[in-house]
Amino acid sequence: MVGVPAWSVVVPAKRLAVAKTRLRPLTDRTDRPASAHEALVLALLADTVAAALASPPVTEVVVVTDEPAAAELVRRLGARTVGDDPDSGLNAALEHGARAVAGDAVAALSSDLPALRPAELAAALSAAAAEPRCFVADGHGTGTTLLTAAGTPLRPRFGAGSAQAHRDDGALALSGGWPGLLRDVDALEDLRAAVALGVGPATADLLATSPTLAVQLGAAR
Repeated sequence: MVGVPAWSVVVPAKRLAVAKTRLRPLTDRTDRPASAHEALVLALLADTVAAALASPPVTEVVVVTDEPAAAELVRRLGARTVGDDPDSGLNAALEHGARAVAGDAVAALSSDLPALRPAELAAALSAAAAEPRCFVADGHGTGTTLLTAAGTPLRPRFGAGSAQAHRDDGALALSGGWPGLLRDVDALEDLRAAVALGVGPATADLLATSPTLAVQLGAAR
């Protein structure tokens, strides 16, 4: 029987100025577009990190970021941060974060999973324990929300077509009853779908205090 490893989770967080640009048509309709966009990006990150920290197999969450607001936020939640010293894109940042963790079971997790439940991540990590490298494709089937490596290099291949890239590189595709883990938020329709599943407290609080965003998402009637 395969033992359940203790997992370190690495989450990348871009600078707010360049994060989630496809959501700007939504936040641009608010009274203060810049602050609304930053608040939305940070809310998505907060709910993702909080869910990961609350997942039983996870012993630490390391956020790779050069964004001071993101670093301050996740530290308050209980995560550790490392700077994006490579400054060479997402995959280099994830490899850098993986080198900074304590154990040899590491998972790279997208930063925009506001509907993620701790039990969903636990189930996915449990399924990943039997293989050296695994991944979970996003709801569209083309991207990746979770990549795991146990006792072997992470070798992230995030970017366009990352699900196929990870498959081609030998990672095993996982599937299961974890809808929140599949629902990363890149565009307005993704955020609507996440809200329908039920988002975490940070995103929920943001919508509750921003009627303009809530109405556009169908969260208010």
